[in-house]
Amino acid sequence: MPHTIKKKLYLLLEDQSNIEPRARWVRAFLVVLILLSVTTVIIETMEDISIAYRHIFRGFEYFFVAIFTVEYIARLWVCNHGCDKHSGILGYVKHALNPFMLVDLLAILPFYLPYFLPNDLIFLRAIRLMRLLRVLKLGRYSDAVQVFSSVVKLKKEQLAVAGFGLGILLIIASSLMYYFEREAQPAIFSSIPHAMWWAIITLTTVGYGDAYPITAMGRFLASFLALLGIAMFALPAGIMSAGFVEYGERKRNRKRKKCPNCGATIPPDDKT
Repeated sequence: MPHTIKKKLYLLLEDQSNIEPRARWVRAFLVVLILLSVTTVIIETMEDISIAYRHIFRGFEYFFVAIFTVEYIARLWVCNHGCDKHSGILGYVKHALNPFMLVDLLAILPFYLPYFLPNDLIFLRAIRLMRLLRVLKLGRYSDAVQVFSSVVKLKKEQLAVAGFGLGILLIIASSLMYYFEREAQPAIFSSIPHAMWWAIITLTTVGYGDAYPITAMGRFLASFLALLGIAMFALPAGIMSAGFVEYGERKRNRKRKKCPNCGATIPPDDKT
């Protein structure tokens, strides 16, 4: 009996092969619930409405947390169904560390933390805003998000190199700008971390205007950095574009079939 229940729950929550037709309704229900939960959190920040309807908001929160808690426990319970690699306690731990499962945990954690921590801690109010992370649960039901995640994994080495290069550029630019501007503007460029704020704003081409160089060398460095920043941020975009092309090609190759007679590869659009 438990095995039968576990199988049904697995098909409803985790199976992506559409064997269980009711799984679509479960996913739709959870998506609607996530959107409603995030909407209530946003509306609750309006103090006049929050005070007037405090009990209603609290009731909604109890309902949302109850559903999401049951969902989290159910997903953790069925993770080893038909799969030997998730057997035992270690398997449950590995599944709990899955990014989607961590997001699910963060979605319900702010509700339970005040029961285990002193109520006079001010940061608990900020933790409650973590309920907005429930919107990230939508990634579980979005094919586009899963494709994006696959592309990032495919190109993680190249993206890491690009990020490392960007970090080195940021440190060098901040150090040079601190050296050039510290005497002319000691309040704005008082340290390398202060200069790093300017470098980030310049590299991203945002340019708030709250900090800018006034010396000749500082302006020269800023001009060079502004031009270089466009290229540096275009590099990850190019890597991701190549990743999407490569991912699409691999997916098409997996769909190709071989002729049972001669063993030749049959193109995906060949219906003969």
